[in-house]
Amino acid sequence: RIIMATKVIKAIIEKASDGGYGIYCPDLEEISLYGYGLTETEAKENLQENLEMFIDESENENIINALNKGDISFDYQYDISGFFKTYNFFNISELAKRIGINPSLMRRYKQGITLASKDQKKKIEQEIHILAKELCAVQF
Repeated sequence: RIIMATKVIKAIIEKASDGGYGIYCPDLEEISLYGYGLTETEAKENLQENLEMFIDESENENIINALNKGDISFDYQYDISGFFKTYNFFNISELAKRIGINPSLMRRYKQGITLASKDQKKKIEQEIHILAKELCAVQF
């Protein structure tokens, strides 16, 4: 008997055009597994429901196997617009200055108008991690 391990699938959380949240799985583009919701939680629940629907309704063995017969764990990651939608308390202009990015460009990243390069994403992510460490050290 073969025991299948849980398959981990990257799921990108982004700001949807109507202001809600969208989640897509870039490694499963051929299947079009998506989630949507007005909140991040709703979008995650919708993604899980859509996964279950694919498994229950698909007669295509390739799709069922690609979805590991439903034994999937999602590795949720944000695109920049999704991150700033969830953590909307950041002052984008001040954060941009701290990182060394043009504030106008950072606002375009936040709105999803302009997509950041891989290097820019890394730079933003690293600075947010540094900021998180600094905040963990705060005492009152």
